[in-house]
Amino acid sequence: VQLQASGGGLVQAGGSLRLSCAASGLSFSSSSMGWFRQAPGKEREFVAAIRWGDGTTRYADDVKGRFTISKDNAKNTVYLQMISLKPEDTAVYLCARGRSVAWYALSRNNVYDDWGQGTQVTVSS
Repeated sequence: VQLQASGGGLVQAGGSLRLSCAASGLSFSSSSMGWFRQAPGKEREFVAAIRWGDGTTRYADDVKGRFTISKDNAKNTVYLQMISLKPEDTAVYLCARGRSVAWYALSRNNVYDDWGQGTQVTVSS
């Protein structure tokens, strides 16, 4: 499985970015796809996830209403649209693939077996 994240960059507070995660190597119909982030000196934290089969989504509380996760079946790509960005959103964003799980489990690290290399998002104040 290969996961290629892209779309990060430097943006001012209040701005927007769209991250992409292109996936290859297996069928994703029975997978969950997640976005996590890790800021310097902090633990990796869950951001958003989508269950590939039926499109069920879950978000971390601090990104609800600002971030939207979506997928393109034809392109095997997952997106994270981020608006109203804040300096505290600054981190390396990683995409991950795991097994299909119940909604409440989508945020769990141990669901995900395959991880991409990450893309840096920097939000200036």
